[in-house]
Amino acid sequence: MNIERIRQPFIEIFPGDFSNNPMQRNTPKVLFATIKPAGFDKPALIAYNEPLSEEIGLGKFEDKDLGFLVGNSLPENVQTYATAYAGHQFGNWAGQLGDGRAILAGEITNEAGKKTEIQWKGAGATPYSRHADGRAVLRSSVREYLMSEAMHHLGVPTARALSLAFTGEDVMRDIMYNGNPKLEKGAVVIRTAESFLRFGHFELMSAQREYNTLQELADFTIENYFPEITSADSKKYKEFFENICTRTANLVVEWFRVGFVHGVMNTDNMSVLGLTIDYGPYSMMDEYDLNFTPNTTDLPGRRYAFGKQGQIAQWNLWQLANALHPLIKDEKFLEDTLNNFGTYFWEAHDQMLCKKFGFDQLRKDDEEFFTRWQGLMQELQLDYTLFFNQLAKLTQDTNISEHFKAVSYSILNEEKLAKLTNFMKNYEARLALNSISREASLAMMEKTNPKFILRNYLLYECIEEIGNGKKEMLKKLTEALENPYQEIYPEFSVKRPSGFDDIAGCSTLSCSS
Repeated sequence: MNIERIRQPFIEIFPGDFSNNPMQRNTPKVLFATIKPAGFDKPALIAYNEPLSEEIGLGKFEDKDLGFLVGNSLPENVQTYATAYAGHQFGNWAGQLGDGRAILAGEITNEAGKKTEIQWKGAGATPYSRHADGRAVLRSSVREYLMSEAMHHLGVPTARALSLAFTGEDVMRDIMYNGNPKLEKGAVVIRTAESFLRFGHFELMSAQREYNTLQELADFTIENYFPEITSADSKKYKEFFENICTRTANLVVEWFRVGFVHGVMNTDNMSVLGLTIDYGPYSMMDEYDLNFTPNTTDLPGRRYAFGKQGQIAQWNLWQLANALHPLIKDEKFLEDTLNNFGTYFWEAHDQMLCKKFGFDQLRKDDEEFFTRWQGLMQELQLDYTLFFNQLAKLTQDTNISEHFKAVSYSILNEEKLAKLTNFMKNYEARLALNSISREASLAMMEKTNPKFILRNYLLYECIEEIGNGKKEMLKKLTEALENPYQEIYPEFSVKRPSGFDDIAGCSTLSCSS
């Protein structure tokens, strides 16, 4: 691995705490604190993403590189650090937060000039760990490693995973926060992204009235990650905010397309680049439910439920607007941009649904059609992904009852079947309005609707296997997630088995996940 190519431009530019002190504390007026990974005596590699390693410029893995993958034996050129940020958590201002389980190695640039940040998760405590140990357990690390890669191959903007390794130590965790902690195997995942900059970085500097640093941070972000912005003076900050709004809207529309529920959309978990970051209590949708939240901490309010993700994205952008106001200084512009977010988002959302259904374009009555469909999906408890797979297989001779029984989590009685049959008639009538052929419509559906999604129960089985020293499930899931628009393993393209309904980690999880 080309570790010697890693650099730390962030800590060369911005104010920081260089003490390497891991004591958890406030670090006012700085954007980072240098900190050393804890180091682990008996690490063992579980998985390494060599195609990604080659792509970002790190090259091939050798046995001697294992130490680096868990934060041991770092070369002199790597000055590790954790960043400070603030945020709103579950709608409340939380003040200073920061990288509590993440430590950055820095940035690498590949031959094409593309920059990628490299970050350990679970490598030890930082000043921002908030009375925690900075470690990660196997289950959360496997979930992040596999899901971030699954999202990438689905075509959703995301951070990605480079490696997954045992640390060789056990970590105490209370998975459901119910007073039953137990020891679990420790692990470290290395995740990568063009940048891990969050809404919260800007919120922190603005809240502390460090406006010079706020401006430097905005300039740095624009220069490095927003090449489309060419304006000068305050206009570039307006374009910056508009771009973040557009990227965020497009990201959440993609979440809706594949049925992803983030579970904890706090402002500190929102990327200014429009990437999916911080894979914790997430879930892919099984039965369609706009009110579904996979996060037990989000109950009973369901702030971060599937159907609310667009609304919450807009709320989070309001907080970012407040943070950037000292640079933009134009309340009407910010209000107009945020009000336009909803219009842009829902139009993009409905355009996306058109592709899922195989419609050539958004027509006048489609919004009403989508609303009826949502009601039907919820009432019949139809599996979101499998419904569209079955829809693409419809023929004139299809037995509607048998065709959709296999993708429903409820019993389809006569009343429900009548509603489903009537909906299918309406669907066929809408398809008849297309100006494209049925073949073109099906091709659009196949590109938009995955045949494989990484469901929580599959992850649960994989985590159990890895914990028992096996990797067959990991190998199969990796192959399936790399080809989500193909049905490589038909046994994965089924609804969640009922035996997993009440197992922690198979439907809902806590923030410690």
